[in-house]
Amino acid sequence: MTELLITGALAMAYFVAAMFFMRFWSATHDRLFGFFAAAFALLAVQRLLLPYAPEPWISPLYVVRLLAFVLIILAIIDKNRG
Repeated sequence: MTELLITGALAMAYFVAAMFFMRFWSATHDRLFGFFAAAFALLAVQRLLLPYAPEPWISPLYVVRLLAFVLIILAIIDKNRG
């Protein structure tokens, strides 16, 4: 029960962060904010699906998490390239 509560709280926090970055992306159209919004949306989806996933789906869900972190790294590299 406590695990589901923590999972829900983390998913909500990721979703709020995604909406925060989406708001800034819509105002500035800066790709950094778009990449961050997509990454945090992926993290929210991964966190929501993880407790309910059957055993064979656990590893692919962690690949989704890896993809989110790769998006964040790509966003930072893209922003610093000038």
